[in-house]
Amino acid sequence: MEVTAQSVSCSELLSFVVNNGYRKGQVGSITLSSSSWLKSVVAYQYKNSVFVIAEIKKDDYSFSTKKYIFCGIPPQNWMNFESYYVDSDLSYGEKFHKYIIDYKCDCD
Repeated sequence: MEVTAQSVSCSELLSFVVNNGYRKGQVGSITLSSSSWLKSVVAYQYKNSVFVIAEIKKDDYSFSTKKYIFCGIPPQNWMNFESYYVDSDLSYGEKFHKYIIDYKCDCD
């Protein structure tokens, strides 16, 4: 039986992608230090799919975060998000909403 995203938990999927995927790029906490909600955003490639794992702050005043996984990101979307020069008038939070957020994985 083939395992699909719908039949696994998001934490299992996240762990699988980290352990089996190729790390494609990252926008880290130093670059995102001015973001009120993004802590880090890392892209992985597994086979022909790009996955993004975003570590999101629980609130503006907290150091606690939660990781979310996004599936099937078009490679150009990741490049546009990661690039400082594309949409340079937008914050990384705005770019995340433009290029990544609509691809949240269908997992539990």
